[in-house]
Amino acid sequence: MSMTPGSRARAALPLEFPQSLAVYDDYADAQRTVDHLSDNKFPVEHLMIVGTDLKRVERITGRLTTGRVAVGGLASGAWFGTFIGLVFTIFTDEGFLATFLPVVVIGALFGLIFALVGYAASRGRRDFSSVTQVVATRYEVLVEHKHLARAREQLADLPGALPNPFA
Repeated sequence: MSMTPGSRARAALPLEFPQSLAVYDDYADAQRTVDHLSDNKFPVEHLMIVGTDLKRVERITGRLTTGRVAVGGLASGAWFGTFIGLVFTIFTDEGFLATFLPVVVIGALFGLIFALVGYAASRGRRDFSSVTQVVATRYEVLVEHKHLARAREQLADLPGALPNPFA
């Protein structure tokens, strides 16, 4: 059974005719709204928090040097070698150390080689390490249309709530 794009969207967003209840700049505020409604016995299965205005944030964590790349390659290769070595020890009659240690060393060497080759191939175009994350800048609480009035009434009791003035 194949799904059309519209049916996939309905499966991912199961609310029937969702309406905007409130818009926040912070996820914690949107979560607080849903929690408040839940505490007041509102049927929260008719709510959804949607992050909008997505942006990609890259946090620079440090400078890359040949030494750092080599140590990182050795470490990641050793971890992979550890995993493979443990699997090998299960399926062999050799002693644990005789099977395990060579595989870890070979994994570390391959990790070192691949990391250094990759770093050299970049030719200094990216001499830093970073962590990337996609974050929303706005969070909208949606509610099914038939529950909108009740949700607004209950939200009025929440101090600091920001109901959407355009809803």
